[in-house]
Amino acid sequence: MLDATLRPRLQPLLDPLARILARLRFTPMSVTLGGLVTGLAAAGAAAAAWWWTALGLWLLSRLLDGLDGPLAKVRGETSAFGGFADFVADLTVYGAFAVGCAIGQPDARLALLVLLLTYYVNGGSLLAFSAAAERAGVDAPDGRTFHFTRGLAEGTETIVAHSLFVLFPEAMATLAWVFAAMVTITITQRLMLVRRVLRPTSTVSG
Repeated sequence: MLDATLRPRLQPLLDPLARILARLRFTPMSVTLGGLVTGLAAAGAAAAAWWWTALGLWLLSRLLDGLDGPLAKVRGETSAFGGFADFVADLTVYGAFAVGCAIGQPDARLALLVLLLTYYVNGGSLLAFSAAAERAGVDAPDGRTFHFTRGLAEGTETIVAHSLFVLFPEAMATLAWVFAAMVTITITQRLMLVRRVLRPTSTVSG
């Protein structure tokens, strides 16, 4: 919901950092992998109930995730493979962090299990739509590798939700239920979009 609004506002902050990383000879893939490793470390910290450590690592992971794209543009190395790696890393970190939280806060396990299910369906529906839209000749709206669609729960909301999980572990179950509902609404929004964009046109023979 907030990604399209925040992305242009964050770009002036991310671009200078990307240029610094380029001067230090970091590659986009190294930043993507750094975000992945840091995200997995955040999940491990959550599993140990080291909530503040988990929060710091989680936010660092998301900062690195936001930098690989600008760095690729600075270096002139944008590629479909980079977009693929970034997407897989994101899915891995989201799922691992939810699992880590479930280990660290057993009272929230059922809610987080349901949240993981919504992540699975959300990611799968996005990939299916992206492949079908590509085959139908529908251009990606923002030039990214996949056809990301607007919805109630996007990347920004996921960052906020996971941060709240570890900031308020005693309320984690309630927060996870709420976010699972938001992701479910997002899936529904995508299905409605798919029905409109990819609906076959019928022909009448006479």
